[in-house]
Amino acid sequence: MDTEAQYVERDRSSGPAGSETISDSSGPEGRSRFALLSRAADWLPGGRITLTALVCLLFVLALGTFAVQPFDIPSSSMERGLRVGDRVLVNKLAYRFGSEPQRGDVVVFDGTGYFGNADYVKRVVGVGGDHVVCCDKVGRLEVNGRPVDESSFLYPGNSPSDVPFDAVVPKGTLFVLGDHRADSSDSRDHLGSPGGGMVPVGAVIGRADWVVWPAAHIRHVTRSGAYARVPAAGGAHG
Repeated sequence: MDTEAQYVERDRSSGPAGSETISDSSGPEGRSRFALLSRAADWLPGGRITLTALVCLLFVLALGTFAVQPFDIPSSSMERGLRVGDRVLVNKLAYRFGSEPQRGDVVVFDGTGYFGNADYVKRVVGVGGDHVVCCDKVGRLEVNGRPVDESSFLYPGNSPSDVPFDAVVPKGTLFVLGDHRADSSDSRDHLGSPGGGMVPVGAVIGRADWVVWPAAHIRHVTRSGAYARVPAAGGAHG
């Protein structure tokens, strides 16, 4: 199984003195909260240290649930950009406020029922309505009739695809490919499967924004500009 991304469990100073100060800043309500925290710290083994650790843990869990989530890269399907053992931070808010994945984004998605019962990381090459073809007369990927130069991220020595395909992407879905085309199971391989190889936008967990480990690989994962000149489906330029 070409499992592309694996979830990983996650391991104020006072202002300057001046003429304006907040007197009795806690007030009755604040003092009540402070007393409650003090009692909780007294009750917990380890006191305030344990309480602080618990608060930090809750913060990290909330961050992972709603904002960012780390994933490990276990395969070479997204090399050269994402290598085996890299840990990436996925922005779970990237598509939660009206925005949708765009061509060139690297996304992590739940492949259950489409690719396999796992999470995967791939590059978006087609969005709803796009006509994706490979390959043109000189061996390039075409989207909506426009050839795409993928040399900036395609794995050295790989062609855009050794398998020809011609697909129209249904609305609300994505056509995705790995950057290491010779070692990636992606939309090309699932055209005859349930869902036709397309990934529902609703199955996208988020956008891979940062490589954070190992230290030598730390970098910002940016959207490729290779698709910038691709016209929108229907002929309008996007």
